[in-house]
Amino acid sequence: MPRQIITTPNAPSSPLFSQAVRAGSQVFVSGTTGLVPSTGRMAGDDIGAQTRQALASCEAILEEAGATLDDVVEVGVLLADPADFAGMNEEYARWFPSDPPARYAAKLGAEVPGLLVSIRMTAYAPDHDA
Repeated sequence: MPRQIITTPNAPSSPLFSQAVRAGSQVFVSGTTGLVPSTGRMAGDDIGAQTRQALASCEAILEEAGATLDDVVEVGVLLADPADFAGMNEEYARWFPSDPPARYAAKLGAEVPGLLVSIRMTAYAPDHDA
């Protein structure tokens, strides 16, 4: 089964990793931060703004792959500061108000100035015409 690299200008990108990879009916979204793609700057210095932007970017990547947030089966959240967990949860609940996917949260190992959160996802979207 060949893999398909997913790319969209509506999410942060890097030459070091793919925004997402589709393999059959699974879409693997890379860790996505609160970076605004049009400006190259963080969405703000608070966890709510960065979580909102990271989730919006994940949604744009999923859309490019032919999936939606409803197709997400697992989410991984990495926080620079574990004390931001409640603030992240507040914004996250707006995006997954019912029947949320499986999720884990952990402390981000890398120290990147200004970076508060990184979110990755796995989606199951079998109706894709790849």
